[in-house]
Amino acid sequence: MNNLVSAELIEKKIFLLRGEKVMLDRDLAELYGVETRALKQAVRRNILRFPGDFMFILGKKELGKWRSQIVMSNSDKMGLRHSPMAFTEQGVAMLSSVLKSEQAIQVNIAIMRTFTQLRRMLATHEELRRKIEEMEAKYDENFPSVFEVIKRLLAEDEKPRRRIGF
Repeated sequence: MNNLVSAELIEKKIFLLRGEKVMLDRDLAELYGVETRALKQAVRRNILRFPGDFMFILGKKELGKWRSQIVMSNSDKMGLRHSPMAFTEQGVAMLSSVLKSEQAIQVNIAIMRTFTQLRRMLATHEELRRKIEEMEAKYDENFPSVFEVIKRLLAEDEKPRRRIGF
């Protein structure tokens, strides 16, 4: 990973909204080393590069859920005069064409690598789940015999035992 930002830090700034993994404008601005208003202004100047599947603005309900999810302090709430912009993976990639500083490029590379790593982990978990389901289906007929053996073992334990001691 690069020296500017770690994968763990990026992962903590990825949220699930509208069924998409997204990063919010304020978190991206912090990582890129720019003010949030500058990032938003750059996006607005290039709005055609950010269709709805790249970036969306949080509604009031989503904003309320997000605030409760991260337990914002009062001072954080006061800094939000406008609803945050949420950027999907493609939107984050598009930001690299809008923000052209060296730090923005390096951070963008780190973010894209983190998104890819998360996608690989999810695919691995999905594959594991599928294999377990296949095993359950394959060995399902054997489970009654396993339960029968367990019942026999338990029945043997219920036999009266010889007392030890007085």
